[in-house]
Amino acid sequence: MTEPTFGITFLRDDDEPRPAIDSDLSVIGLVGPMADAQNGIPLNDPITFNSDDVTTVKALGTTNLIVDAISGINDQLGELQRAARIVLVRTMASSSQDANTKLAEETAGIVGSATDRTGVHAFRQAGQKLGVIPRLIAAPGFTAHQHAANEANPVAAELPAVLDDLLAVAVLGAPANSLQAFTDWRGTINCDRIIPIASAVKVQQPDGSTKERPSEGRILGIAVRRDFEKNGKPFHSWANQPVQGIVGPNRSIDFSLTDGATEGQEILAANGGIILRGQTGIESAVASGGFIYVGTDTLAEDDLWRFYNVKRGRDYIHLMFLRTLRYYLGRFNLTGHAIEAILQTMEFALRDLKADNHILGYKVGFSKDENSPEQLRLGKFTVRFAAEEPPVLRHLVLQSARYRLALDALLDNLLTQLELA
Repeated sequence: MTEPTFGITFLRDDDEPRPAIDSDLSVIGLVGPMADAQNGIPLNDPITFNSDDVTTVKALGTTNLIVDAISGINDQLGELQRAARIVLVRTMASSSQDANTKLAEETAGIVGSATDRTGVHAFRQAGQKLGVIPRLIAAPGFTAHQHAANEANPVAAELPAVLDDLLAVAVLGAPANSLQAFTDWRGTINCDRIIPIASAVKVQQPDGSTKERPSEGRILGIAVRRDFEKNGKPFHSWANQPVQGIVGPNRSIDFSLTDGATEGQEILAANGGIILRGQTGIESAVASGGFIYVGTDTLAEDDLWRFYNVKRGRDYIHLMFLRTLRYYLGRFNLTGHAIEAILQTMEFALRDLKADNHILGYKVGFSKDENSPEQLRLGKFTVRFAAEEPPVLRHLVLQSARYRLALDALLDNLLTQLELA
């Protein structure tokens, strides 16, 4: 007997709406070779650390592109923001003295094996092993080359399945030397989770020289900063943001805010992202000074999911519902009270996102057509929700006209003054 014969029993009413539980979409995943890393950094086994962890960063080496990317990430962080969370996968460095062989071997290491969970596939183990999942991915310096003009970069070709599995996006360096090279590269990729960058950067070295480096780490740093500024909500673009810690982009790209027949506008029209130099005194430049990242697109075929802030925003909503609604599974029978609690949980979560202008509107409900008695008997209930993430303001049209009424007002004022005189 569990209930007292003489006493009091408390029964908790637990079919209330649940508070929304969000996910961190700002964890960065970096993958690549590190020939000068210390032996304690494992191969093809993800590790996690904060980007300001001096001990770990020093163990990664000093000359590889991963360390440069982490430095670039830290350069972009905002006020009161100390570090970004990093998940790192170290891949095999080639010992070949031939540049082409070395590039091919190290690229193959990054591509890795889905069966063995090596290379980019090692990120799939991060959640189970580390308790964090990277959702901003990059392989700095290894995604721009093609073996032939009509062949995709091997890393770019391998990533989409991994990104879909993680609900992540990847910032990929594209060819940064010409519009034609970028166009050839872009024509080989179709993925709504890949964000291309058609600019590299110049970075000052300790000896005073300047070297060209991939821009992926800098753009990831901007992404983390923007998420931080928006309380961790990934519904906002990274475009028109300054790129700090560089002495310039790898090359000057012709650009005008008012003329689409410029190289920069053509790259943007092909869904690329670019880094532009500000120009004092030129109103059609992107800014008066500094270096500015401009890019809004993924390489999606479907225009509805082309903006990366829209894609990441929908990922955020899906993950929020996964984490919040799983509580109900198995704990509750399929009753009116349980369904009402689920609907209210979803309603309240979307209401809060709308109140903070992360989404424009939403609707939650269900229909009888999608919920037959046979499905209910199996414990299955279908709820439908719709939400609209805000598009990026990237083209402002100003209609300019003469205003004849101003002349009528001028005449009236003159007549009034003459009458007074």
